[in-house]
Amino acid sequence: MTDVLDQSEVDALLAAVDAGQVQQDAPPKIFGGKSPGQVDVQVYDFKRPERVSKDQMRALEALHEGFGRNLGAALSGYLRTIIEVSVAHIEQLTYSEFIHSLPNPTCFNLLKAEQLDGQLCLEISPLIIYPIIDRLLGGSNADLFIPQRPLTQIEQRLVQRITDRATHHLSEAWSNLTPVTFSVQDFESNPQLVQIVPPNETVVVVGFELKMGNRAGTMSLCIPYNVIEPIMGVLAAQNWFSYQRKGGQEDHLRKLKHTVSHAPLEVRAFLAQTTIKLSDLLALQIGDVITTEKDCAKDVLVQIEGKHKFLGQIGEFRGSRAIRITRQCQQAEARVEKAGHSAHGGEAR
Repeated sequence: MTDVLDQSEVDALLAAVDAGQVQQDAPPKIFGGKSPGQVDVQVYDFKRPERVSKDQMRALEALHEGFGRNLGAALSGYLRTIIEVSVAHIEQLTYSEFIHSLPNPTCFNLLKAEQLDGQLCLEISPLIIYPIIDRLLGGSNADLFIPQRPLTQIEQRLVQRITDRATHHLSEAWSNLTPVTFSVQDFESNPQLVQIVPPNETVVVVGFELKMGNRAGTMSLCIPYNVIEPIMGVLAAQNWFSYQRKGGQEDHLRKLKHTVSHAPLEVRAFLAQTTIKLSDLLALQIGDVITTEKDCAKDVLVQIEGKHKFLGQIGEFRGSRAIRITRQCQQAEARVEKAGHSAHGGEAR
C-alpha cells in the first residue's frame, strides 16, 4: 500500500525541491535520426480521437450553414419576425462530453431517418425556446421569465411545429449527400437519460446561434460517427461540392421541365406571301382569290410564339385541317417579310 504524506511532509518536500536538494528526473531521451531540436512532437488525446478529417468537417459546416439560412427564413415567415440562424462552431467530442455540456432541463429531441443507421440529437436552449413559445401565443417577449422546468404537453406541441420545420430543412440539406428524411422520434427534457451511443463514442456537434429580436439562444445538432460513417467518402470537400453542383443542376432541369411542360404555346402556319395594291385590298370580298408565286407542293412555314421553327405540309386529319411537320426550319428558309404576315394563314391543329 502506498504511504500517504501529511501536510508537513509535503511542505518539506516542496522546500527541498526549491532549494535544489532533491535531484529532478532528467527529460526522456528521444531516439531517432533527427536531433532533439528538430523533432516535431504533436499532442494526441486517446480519449478524443479525430475520426473526421478537416476537409470533412468543413464540408459538414458548409452543409449546415445552408440549413441554418433556410431554417431562419422559414421561422421568420412562420413567426412573423426576423430570426437569424447561423453556425457558431463545429467540433468533435465524445458523447459524454456533449451530454454534460447541456443544461437540465432543456428541449432535447431525437431524430431518426430510415435511410441511416443510428439517431441524431437536436437540442434547443430554453433561452430561445421559451421566447419562441411566447411569440406563438401572442406575447411580446418584453419581460419574459425563463422558467427552470420541463416543457408542458401544450408547450411540447408548440415546439413540435418548430422541430418539424427544422427536420424538413435538415432533410433537404442532407439530400445533397444522400436521399434522407428526418423525423422527430422522441422528446426528452433531461439529456442525461438519453444514451444513443456509448459515452466514449465520437460525435460531431454543430452549434447554432439563434437570434430573435433582443433574445438569443443556442441550438446543437449531435451527429454520431456511426451515422455519417457510410457517407464519409461523399463528405470530402471536393467530392461534396461537385456532387452538390451535379445533383442540383439535374434537379433544377427536372423541375424546369415539369413546370413548363403544361404551358400553352401559340402555333401559326403561313401558307404564302405576296403583294397587292391598296385598292385591291380595300375591294376584297368573300370568295375572291389571291394569287401567289408559291408552288402548292412546297412546305409552309410554322411559327412557335412568333419564332420560325418548322416546315410542314398542309393536309387534313380526321376531318380537320392540319399540318404535318417535315423538318426543322433553317435560318435561310425562314425569311418571311413583315408585309407577308398579313397574308392569309391557318392555325395548326
